[in-house]
Amino acid sequence: MLDNHADAPLQEKNVHGIERATSLAGGALLVGKGLSQGGIVGLFKVAVGGLALVRGFTGHCATKAWLQHHRDPYDQLKSDLKRTGDELTALKDSAKAATEGVTVTGKDPVAGV
Repeated sequence: MLDNHADAPLQEKNVHGIERATSLAGGALLVGKGLSQGGIVGLFKVAVGGLALVRGFTGHCATKAWLQHHRDPYDQLKSDLKRTGDELTALKDSAKAATEGVTVTGKDPVAGV
C-alpha cells in the first residue's frame, strides 16, 4: 500500500491563514459535536474533525497537494492556449493592416498584362 504520510514532516506547508484557522475551528467543532452525539454518525464527525485538526495544526494537506500537483498541466495548457490566441489575434491585425488600401484588379503584375 502506498504511504503518502511517511515523509509528512518534510512536506511544505500548503494551508495558510484563514484556511488554517478554519480547519482548526471546524475540526474542534466537529470533534465536540461528534463526541456529544455518539453512535456511528458521531464517530464519523470525530474522525472528520480530527483530520481537519491535523490539517490545521500541521499546515499541510495531502489532498490539496495532490490536487495542486495534478492541476499544473491544465494551467500550463490554459496558458499556452491563451498565448496562441494572442499570437493569432496579432497575426490577424497585422494581415488586416497590410491589406488596407490595397485594391485587387485581377491583373497579374508578373505577366505584365
